[in-house]
Amino acid sequence: MDRRAFLIGLPLALSGCTGQPVWAPDDVIERAIYRDPGPKHLTLYTMRNVRSDGGEHSALLINASQRVIFDPAGAWKQDRMPERNDVLFGASPQLEDYYVSFHARITYYVVGRKVPVAPEVAEKALNLALVAGPVGQANCARYTSRIVRQLPGFESVRQTWWPGKLDNDFGRLPGVETTEYREDDDDDKSVAAREIDAALRAGQ
Repeated sequence: MDRRAFLIGLPLALSGCTGQPVWAPDDVIERAIYRDPGPKHLTLYTMRNVRSDGGEHSALLINASQRVIFDPAGAWKQDRMPERNDVLFGASPQLEDYYVSFHARITYYVVGRKVPVAPEVAEKALNLALVAGPVGQANCARYTSRIVRQLPGFESVRQTWWPGKLDNDFGRLPGVETTEYREDDDDDKSVAAREIDAALRAGQ
């Protein structure tokens, strides 16, 4: 897993607040669900420009009664994590790694901010994510921050349109664990997409 890519929607144009509905069938969702018996947590992922350090996209990994990624206005397409209106199901640690590495390349790096939460807080985040989408382009941080602000213990996180500002607020939360992901892949998302697809089909 040494190549991935993709930048999702610059938060510049404020139009198009509603995205296109996507609704995977019940049986597909049921087969994909991944449950983690370990401690519950949220991880905010922020894709940042290497040159400017500006935030370009926000996504939220939610480890609740099941593991999902809320990827508002995202564009990572594959057949292992079915989608319902910007919620990607079946977010196993392996597929989470693929998701993160997919976005990291020579021009963009990914910041992960992991915060432990009580099970009921994680479940509230999951329920809010399930009804939040579909989200239009340039609204990723707006919708993600809206969800987070409604959770106990996250009142200091401000509502914002800007992924970088959301990332900064998350970085000041008590108990946060921060990791940076950097790769030197070529700035061509199609190469990364093909390699991820091949790895998934090979069962890696």
